[in-house]
Amino acid sequence: MTTRTVDTTEELAAFLRSRRERLDPDRLGLPAHRRARRTPGLRREEVAELAGVSTDYVVRLEQGRGLRPSAEVLAALARALRLAPGERDYLFDLARRRRPGGTRGGAATGPAPSLAHLVDELSPLPAALLDHRYDLLAWNPEMARLLPEFDAVPPERRNAMWLCLLHPPMRGFYADRERVLRDGVAHLRAAWAAHPEDRALAGLIAEFTAQDEDFARFWAEREVRVNGRGRKLLRHPAVGTIAVDFEVLLPLEDPELRLLVYRAADDESRAALHRLCGGDGCQEG
Repeated sequence: MTTRTVDTTEELAAFLRSRRERLDPDRLGLPAHRRARRTPGLRREEVAELAGVSTDYVVRLEQGRGLRPSAEVLAALARALRLAPGERDYLFDLARRRRPGGTRGGAATGPAPSLAHLVDELSPLPAALLDHRYDLLAWNPEMARLLPEFDAVPPERRNAMWLCLLHPPMRGFYADRERVLRDGVAHLRAAWAAHPEDRALAGLIAEFTAQDEDFARFWAEREVRVNGRGRKLLRHPAVGTIAVDFEVLLPLEDPELRLLVYRAADDESRAALHRLCGGDGCQEG
C-alpha cells in the first residue's frame, strides 16, 4: 500500500485560514460591525455566510477535524474566499476532489522522444523540458550555455529550483531573485498537493526548506500560483545582462510536463545571446 507524504487534513485547515485572513472585508462590501476586529481578514461566520454553509462547519474545517467536504462545498468556499484558479485547484487537490477534467500522470518513464527532439529543434531559442518537480528532462545547447556552469552540475541535481537555490554560480543569475523564487515555490506547492505520493518531490521540498531560509519563509506563506509567461532579467557572467520573455507550454498528451522557451526581449539581449553561442550557434560538447 502506498503511504501518502502530504497531511492533507492539516494543510487544508491551514490553507483555508490563510486565505480567509488575507481578505479585506471592506473591499467585499460586507456590513460594518460595531466591535473591532481582533484578527485580520474575514470572520469565520462571514465566510460561512458567503459560502452558504454553517459557521460550525467552517470552524471544524479550519481545526482540521477530519471533514471531507464535497465538491459543491469546495466550490462555494473557493468563491467565498476569492481563490484564483491555481488556488482553487490546490483546494480541490488537498480535499482529494479535483475537478472533472483535472489531469494526472507524470514523467516516470521519461519524456516522449518527440518532445526531446522538439526541444533541440527550437534552437536558437533557449528551451528546456521540465516535470512537475522542476527536474530538467531535456534541454538544447542554448539553454545549457545560458545557465552558468550547467555542465558541471551532476545529473541528479539538474533541477531548476536546486540550481536557483543551491548552485553557487547562479546565486546572482536572476536580477529579481525573490520574485523568481516566490513563483517557483508557489508552483511547487501546487505540485505537492497534486502529487501526494511523490516521495522524490517531498524530499526536495524538505531539503530546500532545511537549506535555504528564503525557501522556508516563502513555503510557509502558502502561495499557490502557476505562471505561463512573463519576463526575467538575467545576469550572465560571460555576456552581462539579458532580458528574456518566457513561455511555458503544456504538451496535450503529457500535461504534467512543461516546455519552457526563452526569447530575447530586446535587441541588446538578442545580441548577448548571439555572443554567448559564439555567433554561429551553440554546439554540443
